[in-house]
Amino acid sequence: MSAPAAPVVRVEELVHRYGARPALDGIALDVPAGRLVGLIGPDGVGKSTLLGIIAGAKRIQKGRAIVLDGDIADPRHRTAVCPRIAYMPQGLGKNLYPDLSVRENIDFFGRLFGQPRAERRWRIEGLLADTGLSAFGDRPAKKLSGGMRQKLGLCCALVHDPDLLVLDEPTTGVDPLSRRQFWELIDRMRTQRHGMSVIVATAYMEEAERFDWLVAMNAGRILATGTPAALKAQTGRQSLEDSFIELLPASLRAGHRAPVIPARKPQDGETAIVARNLTRRFGDFVAVDRVSFSIERGEIFGFLGSNGCGKTTTMKMLTGLLPASEGQAWLFGHAIDATDMNLRSRVGYMSQSFSLYTELTVRQNLELHARLFHLPRDKARDRIDWLVRRFRLAAWLDQPAVALPLGIRQRLSLAVSVVHEPELLILDEPTSGVDPLARDEFWDLLAELSRHEGVTIFISTHFMNEAARCDRLALMNAGRVLATGTPPELVASRRAASLEDAFISYLEEAAGEAARPRIASAAKDRAAAQVQAGRRRSAVSPRRLFAYSWREVLEFRRDPVRLGFALLGTLFLMLIFGLGINTDVENLSFAVLDRDQTPESRAYLEQLRGSSYFVEQAPVATYAGLEQGLMGGVFAVALEFPPGFGRDLQRGTSTEVGAWVDGAMPFRAETTRGYLEGIHQRFLADLARDRGASATGTAPATVETRYRYNQDFKSIYAMVPSTIALLLALIPAILMALAVVREKELGSITNLHVTPVSRLEFLLGKQLPYIGVALINFGCLLAMAVVLFDVPLKGSLWTLIVAAILYVTATTGYGLVISAFARTQIAALFGTAILTVVPATQFSGMLTPVSSLSGAAGLMGYGFPMTYFLQVSVGTFTKSLGFAELSGSLLALAAFIPALTLLSLLLLRKQEG
Repeated sequence: MSAPAAPVVRVEELVHRYGARPALDGIALDVPAGRLVGLIGPDGVGKSTLLGIIAGAKRIQKGRAIVLDGDIADPRHRTAVCPRIAYMPQGLGKNLYPDLSVRENIDFFGRLFGQPRAERRWRIEGLLADTGLSAFGDRPAKKLSGGMRQKLGLCCALVHDPDLLVLDEPTTGVDPLSRRQFWELIDRMRTQRHGMSVIVATAYMEEAERFDWLVAMNAGRILATGTPAALKAQTGRQSLEDSFIELLPASLRAGHRAPVIPARKPQDGETAIVARNLTRRFGDFVAVDRVSFSIERGEIFGFLGSNGCGKTTTMKMLTGLLPASEGQAWLFGHAIDATDMNLRSRVGYMSQSFSLYTELTVRQNLELHARLFHLPRDKARDRIDWLVRRFRLAAWLDQPAVALPLGIRQRLSLAVSVVHEPELLILDEPTSGVDPLARDEFWDLLAELSRHEGVTIFISTHFMNEAARCDRLALMNAGRVLATGTPPELVASRRAASLEDAFISYLEEAAGEAARPRIASAAKDRAAAQVQAGRRRSAVSPRRLFAYSWREVLEFRRDPVRLGFALLGTLFLMLIFGLGINTDVENLSFAVLDRDQTPESRAYLEQLRGSSYFVEQAPVATYAGLEQGLMGGVFAVALEFPPGFGRDLQRGTSTEVGAWVDGAMPFRAETTRGYLEGIHQRFLADLARDRGASATGTAPATVETRYRYNQDFKSIYAMVPSTIALLLALIPAILMALAVVREKELGSITNLHVTPVSRLEFLLGKQLPYIGVALINFGCLLAMAVVLFDVPLKGSLWTLIVAAILYVTATTGYGLVISAFARTQIAALFGTAILTVVPATQFSGMLTPVSSLSGAAGLMGYGFPMTYFLQVSVGTFTKSLGFAELSGSLLALAAFIPALTLLSLLLLRKQEG
C-alpha cells in the first residue's frame, strides 16, 4: 500500500499584516498535491495574500510555507522552483503589458523562462488556439475585453508547463462561455500534465462546485476544508454558496436571508429607456450594431453577453458618456443629451472598472459625490451613514480607495452610484468580485428600489443566479442583441436545463462551433524543452535580460507621447537653454544727467559711447526722470555729472561722477560696476597723458589680462557644453525612473517576483534601451552645439563619446536608484527632477567651481556624475583636451556605474513586503 503523496503546499502558523490590519492570522494548512484546490471567501480575508506567499511573490512576515518540498522563504529554493510555478495575479490582465500584442505578451513570458524561438512559436500557437485567441494575436492587450485579457493572462502563465498553477480569481468579470472554456483548458492541461496542482481563488460558488478540494476563509482564518460535497454535508445545505454563508461567524450572517424579488406589479407601460437601432463605431470596428430594446419604469432589466460584445459601450451611450454613431436613445422620454444636467441627475451609473478617486478615502469619496449632486448637508450625512451600514464600509471609512481590496472597492462604487437616490440605475457588472453576502444584500437593495420606489435597474452581470432574478434579459453577442425575454422564456426557447446552458447555447450558435486543437499536440517537444530549460538556468541569462529590453523598445515605439518627450523634449530644452540662458552682459542702456555741460563731461561720455557694452539713451534733465527711467527699465545705468565737474578737473581738485546702476539682478549689476570702473580708469589715464604725465606713474607695475581659452569671453561657449551635461543627467534619469515605476503602477512588477528573471537581469534589461535613447539625444545635442550654436569642438571627439556612454549609463542608473523610493509615476517624475536639477546646477560646477565647495556641498558635488562629465564636455569643447588630460574624469564616471547598479540591486526587492 503506497503512502499518500506529500502536500504540494504546507503552511504553518502564517501571519501577515498590512499596517495594523491582519490579512493572515496564524493559519495552518496542508494542500493536497495533484488536485484542483479552491480558496473561497469574502474579499479582503487574505486569499490573495496567501496565494502571493505560495507563489513566492510576497515575503513571509511570520510563520512558514513549504512549497514543492522546500521552504519558499529560502531564496535558493525559491529560485530553483520558480520555473515550476505559474502565478496569475488578481485583476483583469494585471500581469500583462497593455501596449504589446497578444502574441508579444506570450512571447515575452516565454523569453523570461528561457525558451528559444522555435519552442516559443509552437507554444504560442497552441495556447492561442486553445483559448480562442488565434484571431486576436496581433491586437494590443489594452484593446481586449476583460475575458480576453484573462485568457491571455492564463496563456502567459501556462507558457512554461508549470507543476503548480496559482490563479487569483482568474474568471472574475468573465462571461459564462469564456469561464467554461477557461476551465476546459485547465482540465486539458491537467490531463496532459499528470500530477499538476492548481490552487484557485474564486468569487463564483457555482464554479467552486467543480473543484476537488476547497478552503473556506474569513478574516484571515480558515473556516473549513474539504470537498464541495463534504462542506455541503457539514452544513446541511444544498448549494455551496449557502454552505459558505453557514460557515461564517454568526455575527456576520445575523439577519441574512436569501434575496427575494417580489413579483412586479402591472405597469402602465411608461418607459425609462428606449433604444432604436443604436450603433457605435470605432473607426472600422462596429462595437454596437443596430441595438434596439425598451425598459419600463421600475423594471429590473438584465444585460448578458460575451466579453467584448458591446454591453459596456451600449451602457455608456445610454448615459451620454459616448455619442452614438447612428440610431437614437431616450431616457424618460427625453433624447439623451450629455449636457442636460437635470437628466443626468436622475441617473446613477457604475462603470465596469473602478473609476473613483483612489487618493481619497472611502468617506471622502462618498462626501464628494454627495456634494457633486448637491445633496443638502444634513441629508448627505444621513444618506452616507445609511450607505456605510448597508454596504458594511465602516471598517474602511478612513482607508484610501487605492488600498482597498477588489470587493471593498466594488462595494464603495455601488454606494457612490446610489448616493443621490437616482430614478434609473445603470450598473455595469456591479457585483464582480463581491462576496456572496454583499451580493445578496445588494440585490435586497435593488428589489427595494425597484418594487417600492419605482427605480429602474439596468444591470449587466455574469452571475447566472443574479440574471435569473431579473424581470427580463437581453442576450448580446458581437454587438447585436440575440434574444430578449424573461429568464424562463429564454430557458424554454433553447430547451435547456438552466439559464447558463441556454445562454451558452445562444452564444455558441451565434459564434459557430469551432473545433479546438488540444494542447497535447504540443507535447511532442516538451521533454526536449524541459532538458533545454534545465541547461538554461544560469545566474545571468541574456535571453531574459534582452526580453525586458525588447519589450521596452516595443512599448516606446507604440507610445508616441513618451517617444516624443524622450527625443524631441531634449532638443527643445537645448534650444531654450542655449538661446535663453546667457551670462554675457552686453548692450547696457544708459542715460546721462549732465548738470555741467562742459567739454570734460562730454569727453567722459565718449568713453562709454565707444564701448561695445553700452548703448546710449536720451538724456534726462531731472532726478525724477532718472528715477523713473531706472524704475521702468528704460535704462540700466545713469551717470550724473555735478556742476563744476570740468572746472574742478582743470584745477586738479577732487571731483565725482555719480553712477546709478539697476541692482535688481546682482550678477548683472556687479558686472556693470566693473565695466564702469574700467572706463573711469581709462578716462583718468587719458587725462594724465594729455597733461604730459605718465599713465602708470601712480603704480609700480601693471597687470595685463589675457584669456587663454574663450578669448572672446562669450558665455555660449561655456553654457552649451554645460547644458548638454545637464540634459543628459535630467532626461535619461527621469525616463529610467518612470519606466520602473510604471511597472509598479500597472502591477506587472509581479513578473519580476514570480519568474526566473533576476534583479540584475531586470535592471540591466530595463536600462539598455534608455542608454540607447540617451546616446541618440547626445548625438543630436552635439550636432546642435556645433551647427546651430556655432560652438566648435576643439578637443577629442572620441573622448567625448566615451565619456557620454559612461555618463548616460550612470545617469540612467541614478534614475533606477530613485525609482526604488517612488510608487507612482508622478512622484517619480517630480522626485527625479528635483534630485537631478538641484545637484546639477548648484554642486556640479555649472555655476560654482566644485573646488570652492566644502562640507556637505562638496560631498554632493563630488558624488554626482555630472561633475566629471562637465569637465570632459567643457574641456573638449573649449580647451582642446583629449583622453590623456581627461582620463581621471573618465575613470570617475566609470566608477559610478557599478556603484549605482549595486545600490539599485540592494534597494530592489525580489518579493513584495
